Amino acid sequence: MPVRENSWMIVMDLTDTTVIVTGASSGIGAATARLLHEAGAHPVLAARRADRIEALGKEFDGALAVPTDVTDSKAIRQLVDLTLDRHGRIDGLVNNAGVSLHESLDRLDLAEFGRVLDLNVISVVAMTQAVLPAMRAQGSGRIVNISSGTTRMALPGVGAYAATKSAVNMLTAVARRELESDGIAVSLVLPSITATEFGGGRYQPGQEARPGIVAHSPEYVGRVIVRALRTGEERIDIPHGPEQSELETIPAS
Repeated sequence: MPVRENSWMIVMDLTDTTVIVTGASSGIGAATARLLHEAGAHPVLAARRADRIEALGKEFDGALAVPTDVTDSKAIRQLVDLTLDRHGRIDGLVNNAGVSLHESLDRLDLAEFGRVLDLNVISVVAMTQAVLPAMRAQGSGRIVNISSGTTRMALPGVGAYAATKSAVNMLTAVARRELESDGIAVSLVLPSITATEFGGGRYQPGQEARPGIVAHSPEYVGRVIVRALRTGEERIDIPHGPEQSELETIPAS
């Protein structure tokens, strides 16, 4: 895993690295996996929709595609084992799998909220724990957790979803400090509204979703995630307005 240093960070060359991407069947996850493949990395595709990731795997020169429910501990263990069997190492993890939840708090179904917490929060910890032995053995690794710009606002109807992502924010901040001595950088990326299936497909890239909030393409968000994998920087907040090309590039020293 070649790196180069500048004055404030270590930049990782993604060539021949192995990066697991959860939620890789569509949207931000699929875009990130495609960009990793283009960068010379070996993306490992993890999602519940087997047909989607298998098709992507063929597109990416036979990339490993593992049908995975990240709320299932056995499925996570199989994902990690198959990744190590194929590639012998795990250089990166993108915790992207998640689900939305839009309901006012007084009408919130608590059982559904529990399922969303399981996917959006607990699975992030479970996936992180699963890759740590390999990363610690290597003395290096990059983990990027995907949060949400909704954690910067107080939007009616979005409280439960934003609460799950706020938990991801704190878990990421703590994990970054706990794992730093192991050579593992944990980063947070906070997308704004993104034109994916996640939003029910109701937004198109460049569309103004709300005043001052422009829907971004999944490829744009994917490029920011790839930047975070390269740099290991702590947090990247994607502004709500038009896409900014400078956000996709590695900052100059």
